[in-house]
Amino acid sequence: MITVEQPLGVVNRVTQTAAPIAAHAASIHSALAPFRHGVGDPTTQLTRPGPSGVFVRATLTPDGPATIRLSWRPGTDQPCDTALSIDAWGPGADWLAARATAMAGFDDDGAPHLQHVADPVIAQAATSGRHLRMGRSDDLYHELLPTVLEQRITAREAVRQWARLCRELGEPSPGPLDLTLPPSPDVLRRQPTWWFHPLGIERRRAATLVEIARHASKLWSWAGLDNTEAERRLQLLRGVGVWSTGSVLGPALGDPDALCVGDYHAKNVVAIALRGRPRGTDEEMVAALEPYRGQRGRVLRLLLVAGHRAPAFGPRQRVLPMHRW
Repeated sequence: MITVEQPLGVVNRVTQTAAPIAAHAASIHSALAPFRHGVGDPTTQLTRPGPSGVFVRATLTPDGPATIRLSWRPGTDQPCDTALSIDAWGPGADWLAARATAMAGFDDDGAPHLQHVADPVIAQAATSGRHLRMGRSDDLYHELLPTVLEQRITAREAVRQWARLCRELGEPSPGPLDLTLPPSPDVLRRQPTWWFHPLGIERRRAATLVEIARHASKLWSWAGLDNTEAERRLQLLRGVGVWSTGSVLGPALGDPDALCVGDYHAKNVVAIALRGRPRGTDEEMVAALEPYRGQRGRVLRLLLVAGHRAPAFGPRQRVLPMHRW
């Protein structure tokens, strides 16, 4: 049971305290981890895995900006119980607090049947990663922006660009936490594509960011559609393809089947884990994961959590950020 309090003298604040629930702390951390893009993400922070933890996020909601803080600690009755506290500030506090437990993965059962599949590699990965959960934010706009920045560049460069974009165009978050909101659609869509170049964002990705901002109001209703229809509509946006939707539908809609087709690493992870080959193709990855349709994204993530990585060949390529061209 969750009780809601409105403290006197505090405007637009929601405080919720949940009775201990049968959830492992590792499950909460695994559900929340995909929402943070790099340790320097100015919108989202998450403590290291442990029996207790804190997650904070500043975001935009249909009701306005909001900030949320989730904190959890071991329950007092049962070892597996976890006590969760929720604090939210801002005009969108109610909207964001209402989705807190879904973000923390409480709506996900973890697909325990994967621990008993015939493939021993997947069964072992599912057993060792049995606490992994999929969170859901219902926030396609926030999840799309850093994902677009990750297109065709290194992860390190993408998180740097995301941090700079938020600091340049975002505003301080509501409440006492030192966070920055993502750029609002009204601000983002007014930027010409050349404005993004000093941040290292070339014309193609810049145009996609502006396109998303232009259609941001539609994204709230799209989050309420079934996953297939939401994916179809997202791909109508210029610059948003199968890789982007495969990356976004997991954290935004909690889709355990969302698969990153076109990813540089995913196909090789599947190839080394399930076929014993250091390199593979997207077609081979899709075929190998077909028996697990409905849970393909979860299977890939379980393989990663289990430590499966494709071997690297040759020297590391030197990457020159575009803003230094």
